[in-house]
Amino acid sequence: MTTRRSILGAATALALTAMGALPASAQEVTLKLHQFLPAQANVPKLVLDVWADKVEEASGNRIKIDRYPSMQLGGKPPELIDQAKDGVADIVWTVVGYTPGRFPSTEVFELPFMMTNARAVSHAYWDMMQAHWIDTEFKDYKILAGWVHGPGLIHSADPVESPEDLEGMKIRGGSRSVNSLLTELGATPVGMPVPAIPESLSKGVISGTTIPWEVTTSLKVPELVQNHTEFAGKALYTLPFVLAMNKEKYESLPDDLKKVIDDNSGLELSVFAGGTMADADLPAREAALDNGNNIIELSAEQTAVWRERAQPVYDQWLADMKERGIDGQALLDEANMLIEKYTPQYAN
Repeated sequence: MTTRRSILGAATALALTAMGALPASAQEVTLKLHQFLPAQANVPKLVLDVWADKVEEASGNRIKIDRYPSMQLGGKPPELIDQAKDGVADIVWTVVGYTPGRFPSTEVFELPFMMTNARAVSHAYWDMMQAHWIDTEFKDYKILAGWVHGPGLIHSADPVESPEDLEGMKIRGGSRSVNSLLTELGATPVGMPVPAIPESLSKGVISGTTIPWEVTTSLKVPELVQNHTEFAGKALYTLPFVLAMNKEKYESLPDDLKKVIDDNSGLELSVFAGGTMADADLPAREAALDNGNNIIELSAEQTAVWRERAQPVYDQWLADMKERGIDGQALLDEANMLIEKYTPQYAN
């Protein structure tokens, strides 16, 4: 016999279901992923989308990641890291050096002629992130991955073979350390985020830029300048990136969804991302050759001259770290040790 109590109970259950009163284990979450490159660029297409798709699938589609390229949520690229902290975005991908001096210890990986290959350096960077920075410089974030790009080089309107060739040139630099390097080499550094490079080159605001090969195609750099200078052995520079999540948003997730995020992040993602960026260097380089551009391959002897000229950048950075109460030499020694350790592991 149906009672009034059972009818009311059924009605209440239906109402709760209609209002989305699901148990925590069945919670569904939408996350906003914000970054500065167009959706068709290599990192969004080959790294961030791959990662987001894996997270969605592993969660049984209980996590949905909405992707916002080209700063579609507003602001400028240097503001991305604060957008993650403040909850404007749930997850951001950004260049650590876009906020100069904000994460000073990570600049050890921006120093000149540290780069061997992106997988090895990304592994070293992630190790040091865990050992030193997760609970200090990045304590306000849930860090999902950290990696570096492939060898950084100079793309310029006029050929560059020696530091003297940079005299009087305005060259875009991507971080405080790269700008210091450009100054030591005789150029006038112009700081700007990657998306501003094409317009600045086309209008003559800058006469060259420092970026890795992989991003040159989406920025159409080989159509704007004809010369590209590569270095022998360790690369001129690289830049650290971070994939950072709003800490409160991560903590609000049920444990099983936290596990989905964790299982798809960390060292494996960091090495994959750095390696994927580096793997995109060769097709971009070939595109420049197909365009008839001039690639200048410096010899070991020529590169040694550049390395010697770069020494003051190390001295300045170590002095700055000392003023901040940071043992920069210990960080530098550790970074070099880890890079040397991992490079054979990832050698082609």
